[in-house]
Amino acid sequence: MAGRVAIAQGLKLGLLALLDAAAVWAAISLLLRGDLLPLALLAAGALLLNYVVLSRRAYPLRFLLPGLVFLFAMVVYPIGYTVNVSLTNLQTGNLLTKVQVIAQLEGRYYLPPESETFSYWAFRNPQGELRVTLLAEDGCSYLSEGSTLVPVDLTDPRFVRGPDGTVVAFDDFSRLSLAEIYRSLPALERLDLTWEGVHVRLATIREFRTYLRKYEYLRDADAIRDLETGVVYTAREGYFTSPDGVRIEPGFQIYVGFRNYLDVLTNPGIRADFSRVFGWTVAWSFLTVFFSFWVGLVLAYLLNDPYVRGRFFYRSLLIIPYAMPAFISALVWAGLFNTDLGVINRIIGALFGTKVRWLQDPFWARTALIFINVWLTYPYMMIVSLGALQSIPKEMYEAARVDGATGWQRFWTITMPLLWVSVAPLLIGSFAFTFNNFTIIWLVTAGRPAVLGAATPAGATDILISWTYRLAFEGDRGNQLGLASAVSIIIFIIIATISAVNFRFTRALEDVSRGV
Repeated sequence: MAGRVAIAQGLKLGLLALLDAAAVWAAISLLLRGDLLPLALLAAGALLLNYVVLSRRAYPLRFLLPGLVFLFAMVVYPIGYTVNVSLTNLQTGNLLTKVQVIAQLEGRYYLPPESETFSYWAFRNPQGELRVTLLAEDGCSYLSEGSTLVPVDLTDPRFVRGPDGTVVAFDDFSRLSLAEIYRSLPALERLDLTWEGVHVRLATIREFRTYLRKYEYLRDADAIRDLETGVVYTAREGYFTSPDGVRIEPGFQIYVGFRNYLDVLTNPGIRADFSRVFGWTVAWSFLTVFFSFWVGLVLAYLLNDPYVRGRFFYRSLLIIPYAMPAFISALVWAGLFNTDLGVINRIIGALFGTKVRWLQDPFWARTALIFINVWLTYPYMMIVSLGALQSIPKEMYEAARVDGATGWQRFWTITMPLLWVSVAPLLIGSFAFTFNNFTIIWLVTAGRPAVLGAATPAGATDILISWTYRLAFEGDRGNQLGLASAVSIIIFIIIATISAVNFRFTRALEDVSRGV
């Protein structure tokens, strides 16, 4: 027994040592890159892990730590990251940091009018190192060494010439054929050779030319100067901008505070789209829950009657929509509602001689979505209602029947109040789930049809979550990730409010059921 404990202890300490070694390696990498925040989080996590494993006082945390780690990784961090992005201007054109944009701009060059042209030969050695010899218009020759060009005499014996008199090799370098040059274009384009204060770079497949730097960063003024025109671009609102308002692309990330939230509430175009989408989201959630509940309740009420023959068979049939994967059902229904090829329109055409534009007309597209979602969710409501109905004491119905109560009176005075105690919290939860039911919307209509004049990519059937997705990845101005994150936080607040109401309502119903 003692031997097993020693082996387990050794394995534990060995695994901890491996994790610590990996943490040290990662910490060094983060330190060299200057990522101080991830470095701090890594150090704190490593210290906490060692404390939990090695300290007897922290023994209870060994059981809590895995859950806390996943809570932080799956809940806390995504929420925090989304909040952080919602406070920035992160979008297409502003994806890079300011340091990255400055480095990119300072790496740009322009071709001056007096640019000199060089023909060249490219060479590569067995180790894969690439070098070029440049032939100037005045007959001078140069050889690349690192990032510089040095004059050379091609009549030197080290340069081996072929039958046509051109250099074919030197040292252990062999000249590349035209086909090999094409394959080596990425490496040739990366060459940035300095010569007499200018930069020599590949201009075409057959020549190098002299270039000058286009931009220079002025650290004291926090501005970019165009070395070709002399214009100074000042850092302003995520872009380097000239005095007359011309911006240099790309821009960079900055914190804009609550501007994205204010745009949702005050920008006329975005506010109109948000209001329309929010209204449809509420209607979509309410109507789906309302109809699915009543369809499920009616079916449960009928199947709960012991005098109905074959009720177990009917239960098996009615549960099929719940057993099938929702995304498969959604795709099947999307095909059935197809305007030209769908079975539903074929039946309507045969009966009435017309077609319904199910997925092209806003009203019919919304109707189809509600129908599909009710079809998918009524079995859940039926199961819940059936369980609640079977929990109601039969003696109460018998007493009501003795008192002369009709069937409707028994339903509204006995069944519904007792059923409501069990079902109401689930209805609120279903409302919250449907509020964010991205799958059905996206698979059936993808938020379409489009709305003419919309300021954002907000379709007639978009709900808040699908609108957020399209803001992030399908915006007319590119990916508006900051605005999409702000909408995500607003959705989170709405769902949190619904959940809070759910908890409060559940407690109130529990008090009622206990007779408090």
